[in-house]
Amino acid sequence: MILVISQNKDKKTLIAKAGVALAEKFKKDFRLVAANEVENIADYCQENEASFLLIQLTDSKINTVQKNLNACRDLRIPYIFWKNNFTAFYAKKILVPVTFLEEEIEKAQFAAAFGRFFSTHITVLQANDYGSKAKTTVEKMITFFDKFSLNYEIKYAKKDSFKLEKESVEIAKSQNFDLLLISASRTYGLDDVIFGPHERKTIINSDIPVILVNPRADLYALCD
Repeated sequence: MILVISQNKDKKTLIAKAGVALAEKFKKDFRLVAANEVENIADYCQENEASFLLIQLTDSKINTVQKNLNACRDLRIPYIFWKNNFTAFYAKKILVPVTFLEEEIEKAQFAAAFGRFFSTHITVLQANDYGSKAKTTVEKMITFFDKFSLNYEIKYAKKDSFKLEKESVEIAKSQNFDLLLISASRTYGLDDVIFGPHERKTIINSDIPVILVNPRADLYALCD
C-alpha cells in the first residue's frame, strides 16, 4: 500500500496525486488519511502493511520537520517529505548520494524500484573520501542496477561524506533533479540534538521531495 498522510482527505491535492502516481506505477493500493487520524505513524504503517509513505509538511520550520522525523524513527519503509509549495510529482531523475556508512547500500533497492517502474534515471553521487567504503558501496550498487539493466550514472562529489548531503541539495537544485534519496541518522548524538540531524537540514533546504530510509539497527554496528 502507498500511504499518504495529509492535512485533509482531499484527493485533488498535489500530494494525493503524487501518492496515486506511486500506487499506479508500483501496482499498490492507495490510501489517503488526515494527519489527525494517525496517532503513531510506525504502528499505523505496520497495521496497514504500507510499503511507501508520503508525509505532507505544512511548513519548513525546524520544529515541524523534527516532529515528523521523530514520528518516523521506527519506520522500516521509505518515506517521502512533501512540502506544500511543491507543484507536482515527477520521477524522471533521482539523486542518490553515497557516504562511507555501510547502510547506504539499502538505498539501492529503492532507487532501483524507481528505475524499474518509472524508468527513472539514477545518478549515484559518490563521496570524495580517502577511504574505500563509499567506493565499495557504489560498486555493489552498480552490480545490483545491472541486474535490471537500469539507466544510471556514477558521479564523483567534491565533498567528503560529512558534507555530501549539502552538496547533494545544491546539485539537485542546479541540475533539476526530481527526487533526493538519503539515509536517516542511526541515532541522535549530542551534535544532532544541539545542531540538528543532517536529514533535517537536507529536508529544510531541499527544493524537491526527499526520500528517507531508516538504517536497520539489527543489521549495522554503531561504529565505523
